[in-house]
Amino acid sequence: MKLGRLRLLLALDALLVEGSVNRAAERLGMSAPAMSRLLGQVREIYDDPLFVRSSRRLIPTPFAEAMRQRLRALAAEAEALCQPQEKTPNDALTDFEAWTAAPVIEAAPLTSRRSVLIEGEPSPEAIARKLVSLGKVEDTRKRLARHIATMGAGIGHSRPLTLNEAEDAFSIVLDGEADPIQIGALLSIMNFRGETAAELAGFVRAARVHIGAANPETSRIDLDWPAYISPKSRRMPWFLQAALLLSQAGHKILLHGMDGGSGTKGKLVTAASAIGISVCSNTATAADAIAEHGIAYLPLAAMSSQLHRLHMLYGLLETRSPVNSLMPLLNPLGAPSIMMGVVRPAYRELHCDTGALLGSRNLTVLGASRDSAEATPFRSSTLLRLVAGKVDHLFIPAVPEPPAYPATGMASLEYWRAVWTGAIHDERAAAIITATAAAALLTLSGGDADRFVECQRAARKLWEGRNGNALPRRRRSYG
Repeated sequence: MKLGRLRLLLALDALLVEGSVNRAAERLGMSAPAMSRLLGQVREIYDDPLFVRSSRRLIPTPFAEAMRQRLRALAAEAEALCQPQEKTPNDALTDFEAWTAAPVIEAAPLTSRRSVLIEGEPSPEAIARKLVSLGKVEDTRKRLARHIATMGAGIGHSRPLTLNEAEDAFSIVLDGEADPIQIGALLSIMNFRGETAAELAGFVRAARVHIGAANPETSRIDLDWPAYISPKSRRMPWFLQAALLLSQAGHKILLHGMDGGSGTKGKLVTAASAIGISVCSNTATAADAIAEHGIAYLPLAAMSSQLHRLHMLYGLLETRSPVNSLMPLLNPLGAPSIMMGVVRPAYRELHCDTGALLGSRNLTVLGASRDSAEATPFRSSTLLRLVAGKVDHLFIPAVPEPPAYPATGMASLEYWRAVWTGAIHDERAAAIITATAAAALLTLSGGDADRFVECQRAARKLWEGRNGNALPRRRRSYG
């Protein structure tokens, strides 16, 4: 190996450890611009961005995360080799035998290794060996404690969870075997540091097993459409009408989510019922409703009371948690295509990367003002996509915003329903609905960006020819 390449690997290790160009530069005793240049060279070698910038730190891509342990082992061994080696006079082993008898790394190092340890202070390797021993015990709480300590034991003793570790940790939580304090610690530590794609993928896999999600190879639906909106949102859910448009065109769609309501009082439940979308009580009845009518809405509480309670922790913590992040990727009926809306810019890349780790073939992430897939055509945006499993970005320019429709004296739900039936012609609402439907059609097609204009025309045609003047006839209950 060329010495320059080794320097690049050590720089990448420092970036993974610190999550910051400035701190990584300080760690290696160089300037921040020099570290930035090294990062650029590593990106060229691997043809991967390696990191996505968030508001708090650099978030590794799945490719970079997969190299973390090997790089850490390399850096730790390099530091160990540079330390003065003490020789024992009466040692029966030759120098060569002493070097070859001991393993290079007994346990995978954690986030960082300081070159100077206080006397009696455990090394990162000692902490790692302790965590490995905890992971072998049968007590699930001790096993979960090991995962929490892996992430939160402090600088020099912590690292992100692997996909399998995250799946195991969240499975313990979903099975009801975790102490409440452990749940808070697990979610808070991960949220504060920022989830990695591997951690989020592990959480999603555990949640899918928990709800008995369908196998994508045997799925009977076309599109998964998550809708987890803030209970504080006052906007009307135009995306429901876009989804109904596609179902009238023959596509089979599952909507699932929550809005902070409960029972029959939630905004999404009320709105879906108002335009004839069946509200279902479990995944089996949702599949039946889709087979009969082409579309159904499944509240989170109907899938899992445990996931619903974890999602409602927002009211106690007043901040999001990894549970909020995993829900758009849940895909309960194993649809081959997923369209989701994600608010935070850094999390859009995270969800796209996580979808790739989970094997998603066709996925679209919309930048949204709430976590539901609804387009915002009056400002430019970028669709982050997986097309046949490969990453693709599509820039969409803004369109002129029509004037707001004058006040009518109607209640919000009455107005929203009147737009669907055609009693009110609101061009602004129609633009939102058709832009959302166009993004969904592109997702369903799995086609390249050149097809988007065609999808826009098709969406407009669906809107103009919708069966809104005659709402769906009374349907049997799916609850």
